[in-house]
Amino acid sequence: MASDGMPPAKRLKSSNLPPHLRDAKRKDIDNWETNRMLTSGVAQRRDFEGDFLPEDEEGTRVHLLVHDLRPPFLDGRTIFTKQLEPISAVRDPQSDMAVFSRKGSKVVRERRQQRERQKQAQEATTMAGTALGNIMGVKEDEGDSAVAMPVEDTFRSGNKFAQHLKKDEGGQSSFSKSKTLREQREYLPAFAVREDLLRVIRDNQVIVVVGETGSGKTTQLTQFLHEDGYSKYGIIGCTQPRRVAAMSVAKRVSEEMEVDLGAEVGYAIRFEDCTSEDTVIKYMTDGVLLRESLVQPDLDKYSCIIMDEAHERALNTDVLMGLLKKVLARRRDLKLIVTSATMNSERFSRFFGGAPEFIIPGRTFPVDLHFSRTPCEDYVDSAVKQVLAIHVSQGPGDILVFMTGQEDIEVTCELIDERLKMLNDPPKLSILPIYSQMPAEQQAKIFERAPPGVRKVIVATNIAETSLTVDGIMFVVDSGYSKLKVYNPRMGMDTLQITPISQANANQRSGRAGRTGPGKAYRLYTETAYKNELYLQTIPEIQRTSLSNTVLLLKSLGVKDLLDFDFMDPPPQETISTSLFELWSLGALDNLGDLTPLGRAMTPFPMDPPLAKLLITASEEYGCSEEMLTIVSMLSVPSVFYRPKERQEESDAAREKFFVPESDHLTLLHVYTQWKSNGYSDGWCIKHFLHPKALRRAKEVREQLHDIMTVQKMRLVSCGTDWDMIRKCICSGFYHQAARVKGIGEFINLRTSVSMQLHPTSALYGLGYVPEYVVYHELILTSKEYMSTVTAVDPHWLAELGGVFYSVKEKGYSQRERRVTEQEFNRRMEIETQMAADRERAAAEKLREQERNDPSRRKKEVEVGSVVRRPPVTGARRVGGVTASSSMRNGANGASGGGTVVKKPQIKRKPGRAF
Repeated sequence: MASDGMPPAKRLKSSNLPPHLRDAKRKDIDNWETNRMLTSGVAQRRDFEGDFLPEDEEGTRVHLLVHDLRPPFLDGRTIFTKQLEPISAVRDPQSDMAVFSRKGSKVVRERRQQRERQKQAQEATTMAGTALGNIMGVKEDEGDSAVAMPVEDTFRSGNKFAQHLKKDEGGQSSFSKSKTLREQREYLPAFAVREDLLRVIRDNQVIVVVGETGSGKTTQLTQFLHEDGYSKYGIIGCTQPRRVAAMSVAKRVSEEMEVDLGAEVGYAIRFEDCTSEDTVIKYMTDGVLLRESLVQPDLDKYSCIIMDEAHERALNTDVLMGLLKKVLARRRDLKLIVTSATMNSERFSRFFGGAPEFIIPGRTFPVDLHFSRTPCEDYVDSAVKQVLAIHVSQGPGDILVFMTGQEDIEVTCELIDERLKMLNDPPKLSILPIYSQMPAEQQAKIFERAPPGVRKVIVATNIAETSLTVDGIMFVVDSGYSKLKVYNPRMGMDTLQITPISQANANQRSGRAGRTGPGKAYRLYTETAYKNELYLQTIPEIQRTSLSNTVLLLKSLGVKDLLDFDFMDPPPQETISTSLFELWSLGALDNLGDLTPLGRAMTPFPMDPPLAKLLITASEEYGCSEEMLTIVSMLSVPSVFYRPKERQEESDAAREKFFVPESDHLTLLHVYTQWKSNGYSDGWCIKHFLHPKALRRAKEVREQLHDIMTVQKMRLVSCGTDWDMIRKCICSGFYHQAARVKGIGEFINLRTSVSMQLHPTSALYGLGYVPEYVVYHELILTSKEYMSTVTAVDPHWLAELGGVFYSVKEKGYSQRERRVTEQEFNRRMEIETQMAADRERAAAEKLREQERNDPSRRKKEVEVGSVVRRPPVTGARRVGGVTASSSMRNGANGASGGGTVVKKPQIKRKPGRAF
C-alpha cells in the first residue's frame, strides 16, 4: 500500500484499472493539478469555479451536525477543586518581561530566516539529481551519495563548539579521575552528617532533607538506609522526576556498592523494569510508583520511600505526595524522606504536618548580584554582549549562561564565536552548549577542565539549575527566561511557552556562581522586574498541564470526589472540568462522573487515555489488537524518521515510499512491518533514513504492552489486510479530535472550530484528493497549529462512534429538530442524575436509621491520620454541594498528616457564626 513516489499521471499510465476506476482516478489527478496551480499562485480559486469539485460530489457529500452536549456532573454548578480561578503562567501579562518573552529574541528570529533563505537558494541552484540535471550530465559531489549514519538521539548538529574535546578521554572531572569511588563518596557533604541524619530518620516518620545540588543526597541516602538495616523490612525506593536520572543514578549506586545493575540495585521506568527479586534499592520515576499503588494501595513492599527533587513540583510528584500522606496514616512503619533544594522546603514540612527539616551543609560562597539598569528587549543579544564583557575584563573563572532552549543556545554559541573573532587578539574561550536532547557523551564534556589559559563558557537550559553541578563556575549570566509547558484547555494541547522565571529560580541560578569560590551573577533584567514581575515560586505543573491521566488514576484509586484529595496546590477548576469532559467523551466516565468498566480497563496502561482505549477496543470489538499494539508503540517513542539537513530531499523521498495515503497511523504500521520483515536490521534503517534506536525502543514498548494485555486476558488477534478496520478503530479513540476540510491543506476542528493545518510530513499532505474528515493524534504549535499523525475517516464512523457529539444531517433536518434532540439528551441525563441522587439519599437515610437504633454503629469522630468531615457549622455557606467552611479556606495545608496526629482542644462556637 506504500506509494512508489511516481507522479499521479505516471502511476495511472502504468496501472490496468477498470474504466470506472480510471475515470475516478483521472478526476483525482485533475484535482491534484488544480491544487498545485493554486498553491503556486499561477491561478486563483475563482478561475476554477464550477469545475473544482466533481459534478456529483455535492450530491453525495455527507454533512455532520455537531452537538454541544455535556453530562450533568459538568453543568457548571459542581466544584471539583479549591482553586476556582485559572492560573496564569506569567505574573503580569503586561509587564516588560512578559511582552519580551512573547516577542522572542530578534537575533534568533533573524538567524532562522537567514537559514531558510540559504536553504531556498541552495535548492534553487542545486541541479544534481533533478531531471534537468540528469539531462545536462550534472553529477553530485563526491561522497554526497553516501547515506549519513543517523545519530542515536534526535538533536541538531549544533555542538561543533565541543568538537575539540572529543579527543579527550571520557567526560569526567579531574576530581573524579584522581579519586576512587570510595574516596569520592566520603568527600560528599552528605557523608559528613551521616549519623545525625540517620538519627533524625529513626525518630520521625517523615523528614524533609534540604541540600544543594551535588551534596550527595540522591546517591547516598539510599545507601545509608540500606547500611542501617532498613532493607531487611522492605525495598528502599527512590523516585525521580525524569527517567534518565533514574537510570543513571541507579548505575552509579550499583558501581559504588560493587553490585550488578538489576540485582541489589535496580531501576524501573515506563516500559522498562530492571529489577529482580534480590533488589533492595530501587530507583524509579514517580509515575511508576503511582502505578504500583493501583495494585498495592499501601505500598507494602517498601520500608522507606525517598521523593527526590521534590522542589521541581512535577505533576506525578504532587499527586504522589497527596497519596503518600494517606498511606502514612495507615502504615506507621513506613518512612518517607522528601529531598529538596533550598526552594519550597518549608512548604513540604507544613504539608506533612510539621515534619522536621534536616539541612545538609553546603560549600557555598558569597555571590555579587548585578541587575540590568534598563529592560533588555533581546535576551540573547544581551547575553552575548555580557559574556564577551566578562571574558575580556574579568579575572579567571568559567561562565555559565542560562538560555530557554536548543535554538537559543545554538544562536548564542554562534554569536559568541563570531563576535569573539572580531576582537583584536582576544583570550582563548571554549564554548560548550548543553541541552536535554544532546547525547550523554557530549553533555559530559562540560565537566572536563579546560586547558591552561582557556576559559569555558557553558550555555545551558534550566537543566543546569539543580540537575547538574559544574566546578569552576565563577560567573553566571541569567537571561531571566525559561520554557514552561502550559496547557490550553480550549485547544486541548500542551504548548512550550517562553516565560519569565520565578524569584526562586533566579536565586538558584545565581547560586551556581558560588560553589567553588566567590562569584558574580549578572541578571539581564532590572531589580524592579525581579520584585514585581516574577512569581515567588514557579507555578507547579499540576496547575498548568492536562490532567486526564491523573484524574483517571485518582478515580481508579477510589477518589470519588476530587475535592477530598489533598493536593499541595489544587489544580484549577477549568483544567479539572476539561479533563473530566475528555474522559466522559471517551466513555471512561459515566453520566454521573463515576468510572465505567472501560475506564477501569484503561488504568493498567501507562499512557494517555485515548491510546489505552485503542488497545481495548482493538481487542474487544475490531479484531486488530496486534496491529494496534504496533501503532500505539510507534506513537509512544520519538519520531522514527531521520531527516539530516544536508540530505533532506533524499530522506523525504525515502519516507514517501512508506506512505499509506489515507493514514499516518498506517504509515507507522507499514514502517514497523517492513523493519520486522527485514530482521530488525540497523543497516536497513540507515538505508531508509530511519532511527534504529527509536524503532528498537518501539519494539521494547510493544513487548511491555503485549505483557499487560496478556495479564489483563485481552485477545491478541490480527485483522490481516483489512486496514479499514484499523482506521475505524483509530476513529473510536480519537473522534473527539476530528476535523473537517476547509481549504487546501487546511482543516477546522469540528467541536472547537479551531483552524489547523496538515503537517508537511503527513502522508496526506500534498495529495490530489484531500479527505473531507480526519482524526488526529495531537496538535503541534509552531508558527501555526499543525495536526500530527492524521487518519482519514468516514463521517458515518464519527456519527456511529461519537454519537454524543455528531450525527449525520438528513435532508429536511431543521435547527428546531436539532435543538429537540439535544434537549431530549439533557432530559435523559438529568433523570439519570436525579435517580442516582435519590438512591444515595435513601442509602444515607437508611444508615442514619440504623445508627439511631444501634448507637454502637456510629462512626468515631476522630480517626488516626484522617480528616473528619463534621456537619456544617451554623451559618456556613454551601456552594455547589460543597460547604465553604474552615476546611475549604485552609486549602491543602488544612489537614494534618504523615506524622503524629495532634488532638486540638474543642472550641465552643457561638450560634449563627461561621468559624
